[in-house]
Amino acid sequence: MDLSLPDRQICAARLFDFTQDLSMSRLPLIGVTACRQQLGKYSSHTAGDKYVEAAGFAGIPVILPALEVPTEPAQLLASLDGLLFTGSPSNVEPHHYQGAPSLEGTAHDVFRDRMTLPLLRAAIVQGVPVLCICRGFQELNVALGGSLHQRVQDLPGYLDHREPQSELLSVQYAPQHAVRVQVGGLLDSLGLAPGFEVNSLHSQGIDRLAADLRAEALAPDGLVEAVSLPGAPGFVLGVQWHPEWAFRDNPVSLSLFSAFRQACQTYARRRGDAISG
Repeated sequence: MDLSLPDRQICAARLFDFTQDLSMSRLPLIGVTACRQQLGKYSSHTAGDKYVEAAGFAGIPVILPALEVPTEPAQLLASLDGLLFTGSPSNVEPHHYQGAPSLEGTAHDVFRDRMTLPLLRAAIVQGVPVLCICRGFQELNVALGGSLHQRVQDLPGYLDHREPQSELLSVQYAPQHAVRVQVGGLLDSLGLAPGFEVNSLHSQGIDRLAADLRAEALAPDGLVEAVSLPGAPGFVLGVQWHPEWAFRDNPVSLSLFSAFRQACQTYARRRGDAISG
């Protein structure tokens, strides 16, 4: 069928409206970092269910495997509207922050390090919203030039921040100590209480805070438990604790994921406009 010029213009206008509707209505794609772990005889890429479920609150979770040859950050970011950097039993390799070699038996994940540290830097520059939890929080500090304590529990004057030795996850992920929110920061702007209890479970912790990061919350022993990046082109928040655990039942956790979701939705609309334009 040969359309006349006015008919073609009408069809083109309708197609433009349709693509505009798609760009406005699609759910954000949220990259969720995976770990490389040995499960029996098999090397596997793993992302905890609680992280994937929480990412699903912000959009459609997409698990990012820790490949032997990592995908270029620019290629990943071209398709994503947000990133959730997950926790892990493994520690960041200390050579990334000029730290001393780890004690024998310390769990590491070289494949994850290769993926997450460059990806974090690239995402921040591009303005992709990032939410960093536990190991992800530590990766954020290291990626921007900070350093870590490898075993906080061995340092004088610090609490033992490790999880309780219980088989019950409800006990392990119960609140462990309070944090004090710093005035004038991102957490303060969300209307959170000046202090609240958190389920902070870790051995590593921030030693030297990266120069560009802002401390958002402190533990009773002074350890930094949350950070943001003032002046960043996009949403950047890192927390040492585990807001993904039963996040819908915790007002603080729900506030964090709601802020992350809003940032991802805004970025997705902007990216959709750029693609359709």
